[in-house]
Amino acid sequence: METFALLFCVITFTTFLFSYTFRDPSLYFFKYAFRLSDNFFSKGLCACRQCIAELEDDPWFAERFNQSIHPLMTRENSALSDETFKWWQWLQSERQPANFNEVVEELFQVIPDEVLYMDAGPERCRTCAVVGNSGNLKGSHYGGLIDSSDFIIRMNQAPTSGFEEDVGSRTTHHVMYPESAIDLDNITSLVLIPFKTLDLQWIISALTTGTIKHTYLPVMSRIKANKDKVLIYSPTFFKYVYESWLDSHGRYPSTGFLSLLLAVHICDEVSVFGFGADQYGNWHHYWEENHLAGAFRHTGVHDGDYEYNVTLLLADKHKIRMFKGR
Repeated sequence: METFALLFCVITFTTFLFSYTFRDPSLYFFKYAFRLSDNFFSKGLCACRQCIAELEDDPWFAERFNQSIHPLMTRENSALSDETFKWWQWLQSERQPANFNEVVEELFQVIPDEVLYMDAGPERCRTCAVVGNSGNLKGSHYGGLIDSSDFIIRMNQAPTSGFEEDVGSRTTHHVMYPESAIDLDNITSLVLIPFKTLDLQWIISALTTGTIKHTYLPVMSRIKANKDKVLIYSPTFFKYVYESWLDSHGRYPSTGFLSLLLAVHICDEVSVFGFGADQYGNWHHYWEENHLAGAFRHTGVHDGDYEYNVTLLLADKHKIRMFKGR
């Protein structure tokens, strides 16, 4: 009833307005009224101005975007096909991996087993900022814009202290893997990207006993994080991103691209910051003074050029908004 009352008031006001503004107000009034009623009563995919999940008139996006594959692991979706398991184990091979199913069962005795963020609908407009680590954030003054988003996704060792004006201060989700882990506050969700069964064992250990101190590199034996807000990036979704969005370029996707596709699947509007080189063509991190220190585009495992081109294409198709900084 409130919706109908509001619509009636708006139409009454516009009738009065148009009668004084246009020589033949009826034509403009009915065009406006129909457009307004469509907005009120449409069963859109989301409540935002534009919805990422809209597939009409974009066969390239529709061919790749698969909402049936959930980005985050639960007990129910943790089973991996033989093909996916072999691919995932190949990323960072282990000599004697533990039993995957047993580790998953132990994992969900430590962290929540919940299906999250699958509440998309015409009432929801979830805005998300994916904040990369590029030096093009320096002097950008994007901090306020970033902090205005519902979800703010950062990755790896990205600091905010001292850089708030350019990168913001809020973080809702921090994406990492064991070798890039940092301590978090109690309100930030840790999103772990596992490359092997040992990575799942590490997060169990890091939240409890602290016994695992080494993977292929030394790692934090314990981590400060709210175990009730720990999320696991699904290996099935990992492989889907690699094959469907990157056409199997590189050995596996970068943390930045995996974070972007996480946002594309759980958000309605996505803004991207801190991706790509700075205005001088340098590839470095925003917290580094040495502009040659973080040459992370060509790592041997990621195809940074291909990832960046796909990101630009998503922006060109108005699926994401890309802020290129300075």
